[in-house]
Amino acid sequence: MRSRRIAHPRLQTREHGLEVKMGTEIGLCCLLSLLLYWNTLNADFCYDDSRAIQKNPDLLPETPISDIFYNDFWGTPLTHSGSHKSYRPLCVLTFRLNYFLGGLNPVGYHLVNVLLHCVVTGLFTYSVRILCAKRLVSAVAGALFAAHPIHTEAVAGIVGRADILACLFFLLSFLCYIQYCSIRDQSIHKSASLSWRWIYMIMMGLSASASMLSKEQGVTVLGVCAIYDILVCHRVSWRQLLKCLYQKQFRRLHEGLVCIGLTAAGLIGFRLYFMGNKPPEFAPADNPASDSASFLTRTLTFLHLPVVNFWLLLFPKTLSFDWSMEAIPLIDVRTVIRNCDWSNEENLYKSGLHVNPAKAWGNLANILNGQGKLEEAEAAYHEALQHRGNMADVHYNLGILLQEQKRYSEAVEAYKNAIDCRPRLTMAHLNLGIVYGILKLYQEAERTYRHCAQIDTKGLKDPRLHDNTKISALYNLGRLLADQNRVKEAISIYHSAISRMPSHYSPQSLYNMLGEAYAKANEFDNAEKWYRKALHAKPGHIPAHLTIARLMQKKGLHHEAEEWYKKALRISSNDSTIYQHYAQFLGDIGNHKEAAETFVEASRLSPNDFELLFNAANALRQANMNYEAEQYYVLAAKLKPENPTAHMNLGAMLHFNGKLQEAEQSYLRALQLKPDDIVTQTNLKKLRNLLRKAKFENRA
Repeated sequence: MRSRRIAHPRLQTREHGLEVKMGTEIGLCCLLSLLLYWNTLNADFCYDDSRAIQKNPDLLPETPISDIFYNDFWGTPLTHSGSHKSYRPLCVLTFRLNYFLGGLNPVGYHLVNVLLHCVVTGLFTYSVRILCAKRLVSAVAGALFAAHPIHTEAVAGIVGRADILACLFFLLSFLCYIQYCSIRDQSIHKSASLSWRWIYMIMMGLSASASMLSKEQGVTVLGVCAIYDILVCHRVSWRQLLKCLYQKQFRRLHEGLVCIGLTAAGLIGFRLYFMGNKPPEFAPADNPASDSASFLTRTLTFLHLPVVNFWLLLFPKTLSFDWSMEAIPLIDVRTVIRNCDWSNEENLYKSGLHVNPAKAWGNLANILNGQGKLEEAEAAYHEALQHRGNMADVHYNLGILLQEQKRYSEAVEAYKNAIDCRPRLTMAHLNLGIVYGILKLYQEAERTYRHCAQIDTKGLKDPRLHDNTKISALYNLGRLLADQNRVKEAISIYHSAISRMPSHYSPQSLYNMLGEAYAKANEFDNAEKWYRKALHAKPGHIPAHLTIARLMQKKGLHHEAEEWYKKALRISSNDSTIYQHYAQFLGDIGNHKEAAETFVEASRLSPNDFELLFNAANALRQANMNYEAEQYYVLAAKLKPENPTAHMNLGAMLHFNGKLQEAEQSYLRALQLKPDDIVTQTNLKKLRNLLRKAKFENRA
């Protein structure tokens, strides 16, 4: 029995003169998509945008553009054991173009997403019209596509651009194949048609490649093309499916299927090659079903997922920013309302509290912490841990919050909990060592740093971060040893860090600290060598300017030292730390007036820094600017009213300036805070002798 073929959509529209009458419905559908998503333009970066855009080194101009084709979506080499294996170079290229044009301003990224959605809506409407040839059907389908709330995550979330681009090239590939089939079956013996049909076949393959390079599932367009050719063009019945593979009457079909098969093999081979010929590995939290020990559970779950997705297509009642960790959807949303959830991260994570409470509470806590809402953030961290107590990241972030509040003992417990949940979480080990150092538990700090530096990070996600953290552990270990005058050990540790640091690590701070260690060991030539290496690595590195200036001062090269301080000020004229060090240098070489002026400028830039105010007062006193010194002692005493030294020095200055009654009050306040201070007691005794003498003279 011969196969039946129907008239191709392209030919049918020509016969009825309808091909050019599609502009109205396409335009209206595009306008609808633009209006619905217009309120996303003011949205911020949210969720995965941070890692894919804000922290992705592949967007930076200094990163070779070729790296995009060897790294995954997050900037990690595909061959690395910690890579996510998500290969989307075309999408990353568009992010890089956005960065080139507007930096990290989210408006441009959202605008591109909305415009791409409009284009895809138009293409979808056109595709339906080509297949159906009924204006009402294509218009309704296009409007549904434009307004469907399931597209919110792709359009309102910037990283969703991968889905939009994949869909764009998917539709282009499918339309090219429709044209190929139409020309192939209409006039197989005409040479002109032969040329055009192969042009469309090549365009189909290129578009399919672009779709896959935008997001992995784009390659499925090849299957859709094959199904279209078999079931629509040739109307093969289920009974004929096997016969159509070898019967001569299907030779035109064979041509299309062979081309599709070769394209699919090439794309899949290309994809596997760039993954290092290894399949992707999913974390249990990202894909719980794949980690299940039960074959039945895995099978039923994977069979259920298409049903869930189809149900979301029909009834998008529940939407979520993340479906990992066995999330159960509960939230009722519609397109425009859901767009508002994506306006900022706080709204986004609040919308997911009932869908994926563990992850949503943890992410919301980070946002609240960043907003300075510390009590709410702490409560949110604990709420997340109540839902899932083994989330190492949440324990770690809670530790940071506690550490910043100087609740060091609680921070230690939080970091230990994070390490218990994920023993190779290098950041937790590093911060635990830092807190031990603050608590003066130096042996524990040293042991923790050494362990952190030896952690095997193979297979971990975000390998750059973990590698950098291990070097930071050695950096902090070197500082700890140097502070304990174990200078030779510190130098050895710094050299070890330098030999191990990855190419993406910023080395200037490490070089500078090694220089300081050599300076402490009185090896000034080596110190200068490493200071200059720090400046070569980053010419604007302020600490290196300050340390090399101090080195020049130690060598007695005062002019050179002063030039380095001035260079630092030219780089950062509003940095109070530079003024502070420069003022100390000026005081050391006896230039008290200029030292006082420089300290005053430093305190102007940091008016709440007690040490700067106090040093400014001392410098003014040394420059014989006594009344100005008095003013700064007053400011210092007001800033730290419980500091006895501030009141004692204020009393001495008032005493010197002849304000004896006020001086007495300052001395008394200093003695209230520190009753056994001999200097204050002596000064008060002298002051009272003066008061008695003045009183006696007045009577006489």
